[in-house]
Amino acid sequence: MIKNKVKEKLKKGHYSVGTWITIGHAEVCEILSSFAFDWIIFDTEHSPLSIETIQCLMQAMSRSAALPIVRVGWNDQVMIKRALDIGAHGVLIPWVNSGKDAANAVRACKYPPQGIRGCGPRRASKYGLCLNEYIELINEEILVGIQIETEEALNNLDAILSVEGVDVAYVGPMDLSMSLGYPNQLTHPGFKSALQKVVESCKKHDVYAGIHAASAEDFKERVSQGFQFITLLSDCDFLIHGCTEALNKAMGRCVTKGDGCESR
Repeated sequence: MIKNKVKEKLKKGHYSVGTWITIGHAEVCEILSSFAFDWIIFDTEHSPLSIETIQCLMQAMSRSAALPIVRVGWNDQVMIKRALDIGAHGVLIPWVNSGKDAANAVRACKYPPQGIRGCGPRRASKYGLCLNEYIELINEEILVGIQIETEEALNNLDAILSVEGVDVAYVGPMDLSMSLGYPNQLTHPGFKSALQKVVESCKKHDVYAGIHAASAEDFKERVSQGFQFITLLSDCDFLIHGCTEALNKAMGRCVTKGDGCESR
């Protein structure tokens, strides 16, 4: 039955690393989940993945040690419920800007009396074969992640992170930098100050700080800053980086279109 190894790792003070899945093909998920990621996160906010596709992708990674997590499209109890019912071990919920938003997110993830999640866990309970055990354990085992993406959320950090049941506060770097007026300027002093504020507030409230890392160097910096729940690149990034490196080594030039690249 479900045992959330990611939550256990975070509680021990270790960092945990995952990556994003945005491509709806089982082989992509199967390959990436064969590596040393603690979790795989399926993005339904910015990718075209549907709930049916994600269930098939979860089945493709069922033999791996990585846990499936879903970023739902919105702080919506139906979206959250469906993600959990197909077997997600956690959810990442975007655009949480207030204590009320955070409380609604937690309640959507928990069965009564802690929450309002409707009971029909289907694949998550092995199609009912482990229903009682699932219901008994799942409120404690689900990882509830909320996203800090706006200046409003920064101003309400104490109210957001004091909500019981919030496990991870995950910075959306692009959205937060844009909201603060530094679009994609991730080295801007104002943005760095915001990151420090998130990390410090997470420590104060016993919540784990999360963020995306765009490179190995970025990952190491985030760990040094105090982040523990970190996504490293994505399926698309690995394709692009792998192709770019191979072509540069083979041909001495980049043959894709883009900034700094020569077009065919």
